[in-house]
Amino acid sequence: MKYGFTQKLFGYFYHSSCMKEAKNRHISIDSRAIKREYRAVLERAEDIGKSRLMSSYCMGAYFIALNRMTQLSPEECFELYKDGLYGNKLFHKAVGDVDSYLDEKKMAGRKEWSRQSHLKKYRNDWVVDIIEGGPQDDFVLGYDYHTCGICNLCRDEGCFELAKYLCRMDYVLADMMGMKLTRTQTLAEGGKYYQLYTGNAIAEG
Repeated sequence: MKYGFTQKLFGYFYHSSCMKEAKNRHISIDSRAIKREYRAVLERAEDIGKSRLMSSYCMGAYFIALNRMTQLSPEECFELYKDGLYGNKLFHKAVGDVDSYLDEKKMAGRKEWSRQSHLKKYRNDWVVDIIEGGPQDDFVLGYDYHTCGICNLCRDEGCFELAKYLCRMDYVLADMMGMKLTRTQTLAEGGKYYQLYTGNAIAEG
């Protein structure tokens, strides 16, 4: 995949967040080595075009780089990544809030994204069904992911075991937005689908 402005921008968000958190924890990390590996992972990666989930693809690439270029365990990398993002005020603004995310005006765009995803133009991109919550449901918006770009990227890089840590980032992002998130299964842990259901309440433990 081409390493362009978008990939650099997301990399900046993730890298600056993690490096600041590493400094807070007095952890010595080779910043340049991580940035080089992040770029290398993305340049090796299958292209996913202008995917709506490019930020997640880059998040996965950065996690792979962080894990490879430090002495930290995957769990330690996750904690560093998570707390770094929580501490980044600019990232919070970029993520937005629950009202913006669940705005009904965005549903048409999500359905078109789902339709396009099933064309499978890019092998590594996500394939998703969008589920609208009804009056009797306890969720507002649901996703059934049949294919996960992060799982594909981790598999291609020979580190599929890291994918499950990145799945946990969904709870971090939902919490930032003040949104409840329920997950029934994940592809990273052997499920047939990666199911997410979201609602306009504070995320539960």
